[in-house]
Amino acid sequence: MKAILTIGLLILSNTFMVIAWYGHLKFSEWKWFSKLGLISIVFISWGIALFEYMFQVPANKIGFKANGGPFSLIELKVIQEVITLVVFAIFTLIVFKTETFRINHVISFLCLILAVYFMFKK
Repeated sequence: MKAILTIGLLILSNTFMVIAWYGHLKFSEWKWFSKLGLISIVFISWGIALFEYMFQVPANKIGFKANGGPFSLIELKVIQEVITLVVFAIFTLIVFKTETFRINHVISFLCLILAVYFMFKK
């Protein structure tokens, strides 16, 4: 149960992270948003990133073995990175219709999945 909760929280965290880091590139198409300066955009992104931390910190606390969770620190990081790339890929395909994934992108994602496999191999 802690593993599922940890992964769910990491997915939520990374969704907010991707929106905070890359969403402003698409939001600039909105008339009111395009008039904002860089400092305003940074503060808006920080506000969104606050929600990232609200899910990321509990995910790590719940998932970490030293706190009774199922994952080592390294395992948590690898899971987090794979979730980050999956969320980013989905976000990119849905929000940025001009981006395309090529075979080298697919191969690199498969390599990351293999990294997760080998991370958990005892």
